[in-house]
Amino acid sequence: MGVHLYNSRLGKVVWFVRRFGVGEILLKPLRCAFAPWIIPRLAKREFIFEGQALPLFYHRYNMTWANERAVEVPIAAEFFRRFAGKRVLEVGNVTPHYLDTAHTVIDKYEHGPGIVNEDIADFVPGERFDLILSVSTFEHIGFDDEANGDSGEKIMRAIATCRGLLAAEGRLVLTLPLGYNPALDRRIADGQLGSDREVFLKRTDRLTWQGVDAGEALACMYGRPFPYANAVMIAQFGGLPE
Repeated sequence: MGVHLYNSRLGKVVWFVRRFGVGEILLKPLRCAFAPWIIPRLAKREFIFEGQALPLFYHRYNMTWANERAVEVPIAAEFFRRFAGKRVLEVGNVTPHYLDTAHTVIDKYEHGPGIVNEDIADFVPGERFDLILSVSTFEHIGFDDEANGDSGEKIMRAIATCRGLLAAEGRLVLTLPLGYNPALDRRIADGQLGSDREVFLKRTDRLTWQGVDAGEALACMYGRPFPYANAVMIAQFGGLPE
């Protein structure tokens, strides 16, 4: 097995510095420690997603106000609302940290109550889902785990697996930070993901996100000028053709 971010505590620190910079080793703990003071003082802001105004999401866990989860979590909550009462699968254990959820979660590495510890590529649940959602997870596939070869190829296989698990009229929804995984960015730029609906959001100020086109979003750098993702893609897919 190769080295990946969960192999050891030291390995995770090395990975963190490589991905986010040495400064974040100091800044992240400070943001978390001062979160109870910071969050009540943040201005209430909204962003537009598919013509609907959604509030930015501020939470202490993973300091959402400082990164892309400020928009990703509200978008996830909106899809949960649209698919209320339906069969839902989440790839990557993200939203249970923030929302009151009761859906199936699959996460290869993170342990916890109700989490299925399997690789999505090997998941055979015996049922199909009306919504499969993944928040800031697919950019790590083949890039931060022990996989060898091209990350983009493994991501495409994971997308195909998820689409194959969709019920009729089901939807796969991925939120993808841009500028993090070069192989994923290339697939997006070349139009290879196979999504049938795409939204791009760019961070233009500390607490401001706005819709932009693909080219402007893909031109954004990761970690600059704002910490973590400065642009995200929300990609939607239907099931695989019969």
